[in-house]
Amino acid sequence: MVDITDQIQKLISDSGLKNGVCFIFVPHTTAAITINEGADSSVRFDIIEKLSRLVPADGNYRHLEGNADAHIKASLIGSSVMVLVNDGELALGTWQRIFFCEFDGPRARQIFVQTLETRS
Repeated sequence: MVDITDQIQKLISDSGLKNGVCFIFVPHTTAAITINEGADSSVRFDIIEKLSRLVPADGNYRHLEGNADAHIKASLIGSSVMVLVNDGELALGTWQRIFFCEFDGPRARQIFVQTLETRS
């Protein structure tokens, strides 16, 4: 789980967006995006460990490529998040951060970010 919050905030700042919505999407079937606690790094390890126990790499899967667990983990976490933007800042909770989750890598990956300005 890679914390990408600062990079997303930089994109928001550079865009000049003051108020709106930021959509973050990962166009990969074995990677995901989530929002969770960033203050205590052990939370990330707990999530990864629990996912590995729930969906083990060596499970009895039919997918021939050998990465069925990565597909399942990505489906459980999800491929997108949406964050409000207020006064040019991501409207995240005190401990919240945005994480890119790699379940089948390392690989070259893309993250798509789209913003929508709202009027108050």
